[in-house]
Amino acid sequence: MAGVAALPTNLDHVYRRWRWQIFAVTWLAYAGFYLTRKSFPVAKIGIQNDPSLGMSKLEMSWIDTAYLIAYAIGQFAFGIAGDKLGTRIVVLLGMIASVAAAVVNGASTFTILFGVMWCVQGFAQSTGWAPLNKNMSTFFSQRERGLVMGFWCTNYALGGFIASIIAGWAGDRWGWRYAYYFPAALLFGVAVLFWLFQRNKPEDAGLPPIEEYHGEPRAVVAKDDQPEYEPEGSWFLIGQVLRNRMVILLSVIYFLLKPARYAILFWGPLYINHRLGTNMTQSGAVSAMFELAGPVGAISGGYISDRFFGTRRVPVCVICLLLLGGLLLVLNHMPADRYILGACLFGIGFLLFTPDTLVAGAAAIDFGTKKGASTASGMINGCGSIGGVIGGSVGFLSEGRLGWGGVFGFLGGMVILAGIIMMPRWNALPATAKR
Repeated sequence: MAGVAALPTNLDHVYRRWRWQIFAVTWLAYAGFYLTRKSFPVAKIGIQNDPSLGMSKLEMSWIDTAYLIAYAIGQFAFGIAGDKLGTRIVVLLGMIASVAAAVVNGASTFTILFGVMWCVQGFAQSTGWAPLNKNMSTFFSQRERGLVMGFWCTNYALGGFIASIIAGWAGDRWGWRYAYYFPAALLFGVAVLFWLFQRNKPEDAGLPPIEEYHGEPRAVVAKDDQPEYEPEGSWFLIGQVLRNRMVILLSVIYFLLKPARYAILFWGPLYINHRLGTNMTQSGAVSAMFELAGPVGAISGGYISDRFFGTRRVPVCVICLLLLGGLLLVLNHMPADRYILGACLFGIGFLLFTPDTLVAGAAAIDFGTKKGASTASGMINGCGSIGGVIGGSVGFLSEGRLGWGGVFGFLGGMVILAGIIMMPRWNALPATAKR
């Protein structure tokens, strides 16, 4: 290999620096997307009292639904684009589009324009996860992926937590429109950092592939696949990923799991406001306990799957899914106390983000392989986002006969079903290339 002959003499030092540089900049990039993603959920408290918009709870639900549909479609499209075009171009374009959509949303005075731009925001947000997942797959190998991706997946838990606080603070200080403007300015800064410090793969920095560096066999989508002969981003490889049985199963699991996450993500602040009568900052802070628990769950799940289950992700997912379903069933029966509800949301966050990060992160890369990681992540997250439409609609559902108790009971049942469906694949591991 010509690249190997030109390797630096201090390979370990250079490789280590690039690995953690990529970890940091991609972590920041996906956390940054949440700055503009959390604007509407927090701003709803101010919007519902703004006579210039007169937006009802039902209209908010329809706007959320349009966003989630756009987000789901975008996941499929930009997942494939990440494998064909590379992470850099897809993510940078997505960030710029997200900033522009947020600024227009903040200036909107018409509900229709508001809805259209939030739909555009859905497409922009969908450029992040799958291509960034692929970026991580090229710098970190399977044996370390559970723990590393556990730490990395704290980006959307901590990102959501921090974004909720920032949007709530800006909205209370200057009005709900600044829950859009201020986060958009911060995301633009993140985009600049990403442009300066990101690279798609080790080879772009004159380094060998991660499997060669670690002396590991290459994971393949199918047992008869020869990854060294199939070009990255080829339609043949993408087709193999889309037909892979484990990728399909993970997509179904994520479809059943994500409604619970999006219900709390989109409607948590308003749910707390209704239960406790708190303002935007207080409601955002209590509901953010859900996301604060995410890093603990993500890191714990990754470590346990690597250390105790031999890089198998399914056992940890099954256990957490069954416990999560039970806690969702009893949430609305808990006393209307901020500490009790905050503790419940923390527990739900821990049990939800553990399988969430494993399914959408390490497992997606394991079974999609680094060459098809973006496509696999896009398919899994796209199916999850279709399920997330249900979660985004709970504001409407809670107004009917179901009420909040019925909504959380329904979501809990979906999660328990996911755990049961996943049980038969307890020992699943990806195939590896023949040497």
